[in-house]
Amino acid sequence: MPVLLHEDFHAPGKCGLWHITETEEWLRENISLSPIETEAIERIKGKDRRREFLAARILLHHMSGRSKRGELFKDDAGKPHLRDSIFHVSISHTENYAAAIAHPNPCGIDVQRIVPRIRRITGKFVGLGERIQLTPEFELLQLHLIWSAKEAMYKAFGRRQLDFKDHLFVDFGPFTAKTTKGTAFLKKGKAEMLFDLDFMAFDDFVMVGCVERVQALL
Repeated sequence: MPVLLHEDFHAPGKCGLWHITETEEWLRENISLSPIETEAIERIKGKDRRREFLAARILLHHMSGRSKRGELFKDDAGKPHLRDSIFHVSISHTENYAAAIAHPNPCGIDVQRIVPRIRRITGKFVGLGERIQLTPEFELLQLHLIWSAKEAMYKAFGRRQLDFKDHLFVDFGPFTAKTTKGTAFLKKGKAEMLFDLDFMAFDDFVMVGCVERVQALL
């Protein structure tokens, strides 16, 4: 199990990243799925997507440190919850990678492959306040970080019908090669959430985690 990352995330939160090299058969042998999870995975077409589904759940359990795995189930809006836990959780996966985050406050995580074609949809998710932060040297990276941050915020919000351009704003401040943090804001109607962002940039993908900036539960 090649876990690339398992560390504190705005303690007492945790986040993790797993490079998936295992087969689907190995993954199935190393996790006990609930009936709901079994039904869900059987609906997934494609071996790689099933591997990502399994790996994300194994990673989340690994991060929990619990001897007995808690079921990961989704509510009516599609937001995942960990059975018998006070922690909010979020998972993400892309080709051969799975990521997970857990925190007492609403949180989200997203992992994305870096692809130049993201520039084609910039107008759909980048607002004016974010556009002025873009720099020629880091533009492609920044676009992926903005997209991933907004995906993570969407997951933390846990309800549908968010417009990435109009309801979500990302602020990196002065951006350099060493920038790994930022803030973000969600506003839709009466709903408002302020987030702290942490991110990592790898050679061909990025990972962004967010947590709502409110007093943690004890």
